[in-house]
Amino acid sequence: MAGRSVAALVGKIALAMVSVLVLGATGLAWGTFRELQGLGTSQAISGESSPPGSTQNILVLGLTTRKGMNGEDLPKEVLDNLHAGDSSVGGYNTNTMIVLHVPGDGSKAQAVSVPRDDYVTFVDGPLLGSTKGKLKEAYGKAKEQEQERIYAQGERDPATLEQKAREAGRVSVRKNVEALLNIHIDHLAEISLAGFYDLATQLDGIDVCLKHATSDTNAGANFKQGRQHLNGAQALAFVRQRDNLPNNDLDRTHRQQAFLASITTKLKEQGVFGNLGKLQGMIDVATKDVVIDKGWDLLSFAQQAQNLTGGNIEFHTLPIKGYAKDPNDPSSDINLIDIPYVQALVQTLFNPAPAAAPTAPTTTTPAPPPIKGGGSTVDVRNGIGEDGLAAKLANALSGYGFTKGEATSVAPQASSQIFYGTGAKEDALKLAQFFGGIKATASTSAAPGHVALWIGKGFTTPTALAGATAATPTTTVPVPTEGPQGGAVDGGGIPCVD
Repeated sequence: MAGRSVAALVGKIALAMVSVLVLGATGLAWGTFRELQGLGTSQAISGESSPPGSTQNILVLGLTTRKGMNGEDLPKEVLDNLHAGDSSVGGYNTNTMIVLHVPGDGSKAQAVSVPRDDYVTFVDGPLLGSTKGKLKEAYGKAKEQEQERIYAQGERDPATLEQKAREAGRVSVRKNVEALLNIHIDHLAEISLAGFYDLATQLDGIDVCLKHATSDTNAGANFKQGRQHLNGAQALAFVRQRDNLPNNDLDRTHRQQAFLASITTKLKEQGVFGNLGKLQGMIDVATKDVVIDKGWDLLSFAQQAQNLTGGNIEFHTLPIKGYAKDPNDPSSDINLIDIPYVQALVQTLFNPAPAAAPTAPTTTTPAPPPIKGGGSTVDVRNGIGEDGLAAKLANALSGYGFTKGEATSVAPQASSQIFYGTGAKEDALKLAQFFGGIKATASTSAAPGHVALWIGKGFTTPTALAGATAATPTTTVPVPTEGPQGGAVDGGGIPCVD
């Protein structure tokens, strides 16, 4: 029992902190594990999670907020060490979004960093009146919107307002990442800005390697070229820097990945978890700076993930098409993205095709797709309140010749209807028939080339789509090695980054 308890302890601290995973048993007592029961928990994961021991997708969020778990200001000495301004700065953007894919068969894990400025349609929008925005903004907008709602209902306790509003933020970013990548998130871990500093400090700093000397006064960064040791404050500046880097935010994601690789290497090589003092310090950090979802069975997961601290993990940054001005703020840039390509890339990384094996000739004819669209954009409006249904249908239809459009929730609808714009009649009629004879009507409110599927009372997902709503079309694409997002960062050792 001691081995399992310690593996769970290490998994709970390290992975919940920054996607850093477990080491083997160190002989500590079961009572040590129980000290982590004060770790914050979230209800942000909906639906069924994958069974323990099976493949897991874990969303790790890093917040910009300079406040504590209950909305309290951080002590001045902490803010001074962060070099990040006072508690009024930063808001609640998710500047770090990493999806960690841990295969159930023990093969190499894949971690993808989602660039914070990717411009998306909020699937749970509008958020504070916005239907589109940077992905990083979903958390803060949903939080503020929920806080206003429960305040109007009479809630006045600051800690309650903060906790419930943050929960809405977690739900929003989880939904939007799921929709963007067309995956299901099994578990979630959230760490505050101070948590990066506290973790590095408790470990007596980290080792990093830089391709070039660089500095950034805004982040407090001033680094030489080559391998070097950073203390806690320097480590935070390392993961925050974006100015004076060749690809700004995209290079910052490589810094975050290198931070994780450095910590996994240190945990493996220096036996941190054999040191009771350091372990207790990490427990203190976890209970102060970390939130994980309530349903996470870490006893089982820790056993599954033990080999990742041996470097059996690879980091990728999702590519972008280019930059543009933010329609909501012309002084700010957004990332333009090719969503079908991004989804196909994630599918390629998370579900690599097995090596081809010789097979006997066969005359079996593949089953035809349940429906074949002509390329029209399908916007799905969920009017029956089933969580995530609009996004699931939009994702599923994108695999059968339709272009994925908006996926939103609307007021309850008495019946299901389809409206279509110029040039989309044929696809609208196909969908109308496929969904059981829903009425399809031309509408000047529908954009050219668009079909709007309004889901109302009595709607049933067709059996042919039921098994496809969580799957990406089986399109394999080359994993990019060049471009502003760069190639893969190996999690074994100390990688050199910009």
